[in-house]
Amino acid sequence: MTVKGFRLTPRGNQPLDFTASSLDELTGRVSDGFYTTFSTLSGGTRVLGLSAHLERLYAPAAQLGLHPSVDEATLCRRIAELAGENLPRESRLRLILTKDTGDIYIGIQPFMPLPESVYRNGVHVLTAAMKRRNPRIKNTDFIARSAEQRKQVRGDVFEILLTKNGSIFEGMTSNFYAVKVPQDSSRTHVKSHGVLVTARYGILLGVTRRVVLRLAREEGMSIEYRAPRLDEKFDEAFLTSSSRGIVPIVAIDGKPVGQGKPGAWTKALSLAYQAYVEERSEWIRPSSK
Repeated sequence: MTVKGFRLTPRGNQPLDFTASSLDELTGRVSDGFYTTFSTLSGGTRVLGLSAHLERLYAPAAQLGLHPSVDEATLCRRIAELAGENLPRESRLRLILTKDTGDIYIGIQPFMPLPESVYRNGVHVLTAAMKRRNPRIKNTDFIARSAEQRKQVRGDVFEILLTKNGSIFEGMTSNFYAVKVPQDSSRTHVKSHGVLVTARYGILLGVTRRVVLRLAREEGMSIEYRAPRLDEKFDEAFLTSSSRGIVPIVAIDGKPVGQGKPGAWTKALSLAYQAYVEERSEWIRPSSK
């Protein structure tokens, strides 16, 4: 599926003079910079955590003394205009702010939501011993460094989890969580004993992750901030990202997680997340011209 790419200027969107078959390919064709990726909701009119996505560009740019080619209000209008061209389909977008000039680029393509079977049956993932150089900032150089690992995402392999010294930190394009239920928890009391285990340091703090942690507490879970180990037993596991929401993991490196199917806690959080998205996603406004 061809990606449309533009360089944003105060006067308008300048189409790029090359084509790309993916957002990653487009990213590799422009200068190194900060980026963020997300999908629209509600018929191309809303984005969950839009302000947080924009902060991933403008905050590090300010620290470097960069002057972005357009301001945040203008960028929001351009996003709305481009997403409007894909209606009634949703859009998947990547925003890039280059470190050398402060230019902002947008890559956009129609977004096809994951099949319901993915959420119902769960996914298989693999692990790779690698990490981001600067986990707190979403740099485009990581896409190039992880190119070989990304090629493994095909067929039954949904995602690659990044590990170090036997601990799981995050996915290449997602955050990772394990769920543990103490042995003394009965089926009728499981909801009062769920423990969500996820790394706090050495990871990219995803926009969806912030929401999921809040929802987990509201559902009665406790949070254990540490990188889960590959050799420990999980009752459940899942990943999150802005475009995919909460995706159950049923196998890691070919080994079943828990009962080998999505668990009760993952299902409960998924329902809570869906309700949150409907209530809290932010409007993107078209230009007033």
